[in-house]
Amino acid sequence: MVIRSATTDDIDRCSELLAALFEQEAEFTPDSQCQKKGLQMIIENPSHGAVLVCENKNNGFIVGMVILLYTVSTALGKKVALLEDMIVDPAYRSQGIGSLLLQHAVGLAEDMEFGRITLLTDEENKTAHAFYRNNGFVQSGMVVFRKIISSS
Repeated sequence: MVIRSATTDDIDRCSELLAALFEQEAEFTPDSQCQKKGLQMIIENPSHGAVLVCENKNNGFIVGMVILLYTVSTALGKKVALLEDMIVDPAYRSQGIGSLLLQHAVGLAEDMEFGRITLLTDEENKTAHAFYRNNGFVQSGMVVFRKIISSS
């Protein structure tokens, strides 16, 4: 397996992975056009973030992905990242691919001298909570609020 930055050629496969992720999340529903548009926005604008994929080097098949979105923390006075949309194809789980993706994402953030990585998980997803704890993340006391901004 190899971790690399996604290209526009990877958008269709990444959109398939996002569909699998959003099927299991309570607050999101798959919308292929929206997912492809969002992926393209990140891939074509590296200052916005990075889409990292895990590719089987034997056959070129993408088996997992994670996204880092870049912003700034005034509390830290540093660049920080939001870790989003981490997914491993169900057929490839329990093989260390998630850990490999996460380690690569953390390494990228460290190389870019970011001060923090923040992520959100569904409240009920105890497996994800344990995974992130086992990889050095700690649960924050912050509460998430969201307001959808309609473009129409």
